Amino acid sequence: MTTLDPAADVLDTTGWGAEHAHDPTAVRDDDGTYWLFSTDACSDGPVRGGVQVRRSDDLVTWTFHGWALPGVPRAAAQATGATGLWAPEVVRVGGQWRMYWSASSFGSRRSAIGLAVADHPAGPWHERGLVVTSPAVPADVTGTPHGDGPPNAIDAAYAVDTSDGRERHWLAYGSFFGGVHAVELDPATGLALDAGRDGAAAAPGVLLARRAPEVEGAVEGAYLLPRPGGGWAMLASWDSLFSTYHVRAAVAEHVTGPYRDRLGRDLRAPAADSGTVVLAGHRLDGGPGLRAPGHGAVLTEPASPRRPGRQTFVHHVRDEDAPTRHRVQVRRLVWTHDGWPLVSPQPWAGPGREVDDESTWPADPTVLDGAWEVLDVGADPAVVQRTRTAALDLTDVRALGAGRFTARRSDGAAVSLVAFPGWDAVRDVAATVVVALDDRGRVTAATRPA
Repeated sequence: MTTLDPAADVLDTTGWGAEHAHDPTAVRDDDGTYWLFSTDACSDGPVRGGVQVRRSDDLVTWTFHGWALPGVPRAAAQATGATGLWAPEVVRVGGQWRMYWSASSFGSRRSAIGLAVADHPAGPWHERGLVVTSPAVPADVTGTPHGDGPPNAIDAAYAVDTSDGRERHWLAYGSFFGGVHAVELDPATGLALDAGRDGAAAAPGVLLARRAPEVEGAVEGAYLLPRPGGGWAMLASWDSLFSTYHVRAAVAEHVTGPYRDRLGRDLRAPAADSGTVVLAGHRLDGGPGLRAPGHGAVLTEPASPRRPGRQTFVHHVRDEDAPTRHRVQVRRLVWTHDGWPLVSPQPWAGPGREVDDESTWPADPTVLDGAWEVLDVGADPAVVQRTRTAALDLTDVRALGAGRFTARRSDGAAVSLVAFPGWDAVRDVAATVVVALDDRGRVTAATRPA
């Protein structure tokens, strides 16, 4: 049984749109409609359980569509006590759509990830059982904020690896407690390949990332995606959900790691500052303050002769002055020439305003000259960063084509840059956008009206 009828509940969702979407993931169906799935949460208080669903024609304007499931599946409710479902991951495998949902409660280690399947993103969705459950927690870690105990079974992300000539399916998961792990799935069923008596994974799987037990901050919401030219990248969220949340990146040769940041630090090592910050709280000049962006998924569109398959980063964000308010936001994701993922400082403006044909992206180094509205993305993730007006401080600029450049800064740092057409959301005009990553792990984003 499923329900996608919001009128079936005593809750007015008519004006929700992009509001109240938390831990989102988006997919595109065959007719070009986008479907967004997100946590059962509302800025104003509890809502019914079952995974929120929205739809859109442009990734800008969203219409609330209801819930995918009638509530928390019985097995998950009994195992976790959850009253809502969190952080869904939706993927298409062959002709089947698979939704991995999480059941838990805030601050709990009693969690589970389950699977539902459908023939279309709009449903109906049918339950298929549990995939990962949190093991029993040792008594010596139950009172610690993180501990070195077993991983928390929430925040699923699906990855298909074909690097060794065969297709292997993986589910990355984990949040706050015990770090991020990955378990292998049965491609035919979508369930754990190594299942225990309850049908869920018999072991936690491979460790991908972990924070030190004494650090008051999370690593969670991991998403794995293939790098252009081979290898894998991880985007994951760090720190406090309501205030200092932000997104960091790392790369690996294999889907199971080890994942290392721009400085070569292994995300499995208990270092509080590993990971390369690619998105954090900020306020563009004249615009609203955005706090705690994170828990994102990457939407990869079908490729065309003139487009390599647009990628956008779909995540939630909060208002700087009202951190309980949350909504979905979408940004273009681009790759540097050496295979690092970076995200635009500007929200996605829609297909009529964005340019996907990378052959038309800037190729002349002089495009980088002059004054820009500059955001030092990772300067201090605990603070909502303000922009500054400045030059990009570049020398020895070399154009590589399709908007890619290399350069050096005056302090000697080597920089990889991507310049592309975008849209200035504050001034509502076309703009040129630049994102840059240097060999010291610093990310800079800049905008200038075209």
